[in-house]
Amino acid sequence: MALLAANVLAFIVLFSGSSCTAGEADSCVFLGEKEELSLYEDGDVVIGGLFPLHFSPVSSLLTYKTKPPPNSYNYSRALRWMYTMTFAIKEINKRSDFLSNITLGFHIRDSCDDIPVSLRATLQLVNGQPESNLPTESIRGNLSIETTTNLGCAAVDRRVSSVIIGDAGSGVSMALLRSLGSFHIPLVSYFASCSCLSSQREFPTFMRTMPSDAFQIRALVQLVRYFGWTWVGLIGVESDYATFAIQLFLQESVHYGVCAAYTHFYPVDLNQQALDELLNVIQTKTSKVIINFSGESEMQGILREVQRRNMTGLQWIASEAWATAKSLWEKSGKLLLGTLGFAIQRADVIPGLHQHLTSLDPLSIHKTAFLTEFWEETFKCRLNDSINTHYHGEDTNHDRKTCKGTEKLDDVYSPYFDVTQLRVSYNVYKAVYLVAHALQDMSNCKDGEGPFQNGSCANPKNFRPWELLHYMKHANFSVLGKEVNFDLNGDPIAYYDLMNWQQMPDGSLSLVKVGFYDASLPSGQNLVINDSMIQWPNFALQALQSVCSESCPPGFRVARRKGEPICCYDCIPCAEGEISNATDSLECSPCSEDTWPDAAREACIPKTVEYLSYYDVLGILLCATSVFGACVSLFVVAVFFKYKDTPIVRANNMELSFLLLVFLAICFLVGLLFIGEPSDWLCLIKFPAFGISFALCISCLLAKTSVVLMAFRARLPGSNVMKWFGPKQQRASVLLGTAIQVLVCLSWLLTAPPHANNNTNYHSSTIIIECVTGSEIGFWCVLGYIGFLACMCLAMAFLARKLPDNFNEAKFITFSMLIFFAVWITFIPVYMSTVGKYTVAVHVFAILASSLGLLLCIFAPKCYIILLRPDKNCKKKSMQK
Repeated sequence: MALLAANVLAFIVLFSGSSCTAGEADSCVFLGEKEELSLYEDGDVVIGGLFPLHFSPVSSLLTYKTKPPPNSYNYSRALRWMYTMTFAIKEINKRSDFLSNITLGFHIRDSCDDIPVSLRATLQLVNGQPESNLPTESIRGNLSIETTTNLGCAAVDRRVSSVIIGDAGSGVSMALLRSLGSFHIPLVSYFASCSCLSSQREFPTFMRTMPSDAFQIRALVQLVRYFGWTWVGLIGVESDYATFAIQLFLQESVHYGVCAAYTHFYPVDLNQQALDELLNVIQTKTSKVIINFSGESEMQGILREVQRRNMTGLQWIASEAWATAKSLWEKSGKLLLGTLGFAIQRADVIPGLHQHLTSLDPLSIHKTAFLTEFWEETFKCRLNDSINTHYHGEDTNHDRKTCKGTEKLDDVYSPYFDVTQLRVSYNVYKAVYLVAHALQDMSNCKDGEGPFQNGSCANPKNFRPWELLHYMKHANFSVLGKEVNFDLNGDPIAYYDLMNWQQMPDGSLSLVKVGFYDASLPSGQNLVINDSMIQWPNFALQALQSVCSESCPPGFRVARRKGEPICCYDCIPCAEGEISNATDSLECSPCSEDTWPDAAREACIPKTVEYLSYYDVLGILLCATSVFGACVSLFVVAVFFKYKDTPIVRANNMELSFLLLVFLAICFLVGLLFIGEPSDWLCLIKFPAFGISFALCISCLLAKTSVVLMAFRARLPGSNVMKWFGPKQQRASVLLGTAIQVLVCLSWLLTAPPHANNNTNYHSSTIIIECVTGSEIGFWCVLGYIGFLACMCLAMAFLARKLPDNFNEAKFITFSMLIFFAVWITFIPVYMSTVGKYTVAVHVFAILASSLGLLLCIFAPKCYIILLRPDKNCKKKSMQK
């Protein structure tokens, strides 16, 4: 709506600026309030200039029924910008190697940072300086003040401004472009940074020496992210500049994890109600970092209220509009101490500019209203016959004392003379040279090789605005040793200095460069900051914190809070088996199969490997028991061999006894195969070895029991059953009983053999190296067959337990089988409920316990008689009941 109103107002000014009556075709009368202030110098090409020397407070929407309030004065930097333009033009005119055949002139007006005033001034620039009102007074050469009493309608062509350098404000520039766009008049801004102006479709005649806000916003987002400020407040004046800037910031901040704690726009006229609303928002929010997109004048009102409320501990981030506004320091105390902001590129020095600015004296100042006003405001006095009509606050020039004429600018400080921060002034300087280089390129054009129709060239002294615009779009040049280039949108390559507001020992302000942002450098390297040079608010030793939620340390992940910004979250520990080794990790990473998180869940460490080792206490005990059992078995073999001719050895099938003892020794040693780190070949051996060795033992016991039972059956008259239980038949029965187990094991190994496996299912932090059976059916068939043989042996031994023989061992076999069953029946549930090395230990224990049961129950009584009671080891005793 504001832009639409600006367009309408432009045409109102255009058609009400002059009026012709029917009777006076050649006589035109200017309608409206006369504007007498401007700077003019004639030339072959007159460059227009618009500068916000004053600003207009707007308290309400204009009613067009009453006269708007008078302008307030802002004479500091804008006056320097204005005279930098005159300096650059004069410098170019003095050069013999550059634009030697063209003289540049200027026509500079005050835009008052106000759209209606700017449009009025612009239309006066493009309509030229009236022929009937040529300047009559000259200041500093041909520099003159226009004292027009009646503007004519006709204008001399050479006095028309075909290009305008201005304005400072983005909103004002947009209004001017929409009004001048139909005439293709180029507008070169030195301070308008709104990214909206980069649209060549909407603003094809716009160029600027000020980088687009798109670059500034990227720099600001990276700045707050660099210091970990993820919770920032965004405030801005109600203008296109602030609106587009904050919109861009919100879009860009998403990529860096930065959130806006609040966004607040305030009016240009900061009355007390607007200030209260703004400061209440700042005080109630938790963000300590505030980014303000406004001009210098709006910031002054904010600082007064902040100081009144004694609000401290805030980190201000300045937009480039006030990042170097030193005048704010004088009235803010220490409120802006530690402020950070990106300022546009500074020129170290513009040779001759300082002398040009300071070459003022009371005599020359009397002739220029701009300088008169500056002089009176600087020394708080009034010149005789002053032509200054601007008043400031309650103080008027009529109440002031008369200037003595001895005032010297060297005795006071004024931003007008401060050339240490030539930033906007440098942009103005480059804008003038942009136009000059375009004119130079136009002058160098050769007929037939020109860029226009049929290779034609433009006349540098009589050209159309769009012809100059063509050369401006293609201009590339150097100013003060630095390259000046423009992209397709007419924007320069962005470079910003990161400025820090520091307090000097005497209390004055020092703007210290603590870093820079260079858009031409690769992403990730374009922001450079020297932390050690920064002075923080309240002289703190480090940057303050401004976060919605504390950073999640390694070992935790970010859990977003529903309905809140992404910067507000909870820290959740990583799940089991996952780690995060960075701050504010969005996700935890799972460890590999052979690693596990450490206690802090910051890194993956190798998992604990578990198996029944020879070095474990349990492994050592089982290993010792296995060796001991095998040694006892071999000892009994030795005893039996030594006493092989005694009745007790010969009475119970000595051959099977020796075989049983050997197989028992093997059973003891098979337990060793279960101890140690499992491997595929070891798994292939130990299960069949276990099954076959026990099948041999039980087969031997079964043969012995059968022989005992059949021996007494053979004593019955007519029985010759013993011929079927001779030594050969006994050996064959053992082999037959074992052969079946061998076949079961072979089929198991051929179909689904056992193999080593790393098991992490039971304990995620532990790798259990175990032998898996491959086929559960095969394993239980082996175990079941052993049980089947044991059942047959138990049944036959039970039948032969009461046979009349002193050396009858059936009852010992019965008891050993009971122990065997007790061990293995207990083994099954325990085996199924344990994991890891304890499963293996249970298996080995069952092997050793059952083997020891067989050894002790069957052979311990015999060894007792052989070694301790030899008197019973005789045939007579063996025949007794």
